[in-house]
Amino acid sequence: MKKIILSFVFAALAASGAMAQQLPAKQTAAPQAQAKNGPAISFETAEHNFGEIAQGDVVEHTFKFTNTGTQPLIIERVDVTCGCTTPAWTKEPVMPGKTGFVTAKYNSAGILGQQKKAITIHSNAADGAAYVYIMTDVKEKATSSVKTQ
Repeated sequence: MKKIILSFVFAALAASGAMAQQLPAKQTAAPQAQAKNGPAISFETAEHNFGEIAQGDVVEHTFKFTNTGTQPLIIERVDVTCGCTTPAWTKEPVMPGKTGFVTAKYNSAGILGQQKKAITIHSNAADGAAYVYIMTDVKEKATSSVKTQ
């Protein structure tokens, strides 16, 4: 008889222990829907197309972003894929809710055809590096048809 009672007590304890382990999982599901803690970078647009440009043209675009996080955002560095693109960016910390910029200056000298250049923004954002892109179609510069004698 003692064995049967002990078996029921043990089963009841095991069942209550299993239910207790399930409750925190349900309770922790709700906080995941809240905003992420820390800095976060959100760009207005992630791509810019300059369209057709002539070989040798220098064009520039500024990407604007907002710190959608809860802590100051600091851009540590900006990497480009080639020497034809020169970046500039907000150097001071961007407070939550405030905006900053990343500017890409593209020099098409010596380049022809469709181009898509990635710009990598390294910051302290919780999601890691962010990417924006510039695109263009570089056409051969028209030569003058004036004849000299």
